[in-house]
Amino acid sequence: MLRLWGRKSSINVQKVLWCLAELGLEEGKDFERIDAGLHFGVNRTPEFLKLNPNGLVPTLEDGDIVLWESNTIMRYLIRQYDKQGRFPSDVASQYGSEKWLDWQVGSLWPALRAPFLGLTRVPENERNYPAIKKAYEDSSNLLGLLDIALANQAYCSGQHFNIGDIALGLCVGRWILLNETFPEKTGPRPSLKNIDAWLKRLETETDFNHIAEKKLNIVK
Repeated sequence: MLRLWGRKSSINVQKVLWCLAELGLEEGKDFERIDAGLHFGVNRTPEFLKLNPNGLVPTLEDGDIVLWESNTIMRYLIRQYDKQGRFPSDVASQYGSEKWLDWQVGSLWPALRAPFLGLTRVPENERNYPAIKKAYEDSSNLLGLLDIALANQAYCSGQHFNIGDIALGLCVGRWILLNETFPEKTGPRPSLKNIDAWLKRLETETDFNHIAEKKLNIVK
């Protein structure tokens, strides 16, 4: 049985859980999940650090294979377990998705992570609100690029849902929730109509609503 280490509230664990759900793999039946990270601890134990010396979640065990980095785990899962063709396998779709996966982890999440951590983890009297607002604006500008790309295609890599949409969808969900929860701290959220239409597709055609965390007023 697959074993996944990580708490459900982690955005990176949510990526893997969403991917597993799309593949039809069920927790408790097809894989075991162990809470780890933040208030759960575990991730600094010798047992865990032997698997992942970074001390971060998620970490996946599949027999002798041990993986960390959420986007890599998703790539592995569809290579190993997508027996029903849930995700497109043609070269154009694959690498169309790959570029957005790299963009999410290298560009979008670094910008969005600053306001997310600043507004949910940092004590209020230590928050740098101008920096938080600037970083939120930066993430909005970056999402404008995704909005342009979605003007002529249904999903990030074309007309079919792919794992790039998982990584991007969860980030956009956090971007929206931050603004809804702390509107005076983030400043206005621009209207991005193509992203709005894409989110509706994710909500109706995938497991997005089941996996995505809907609250920001809990410890992450």
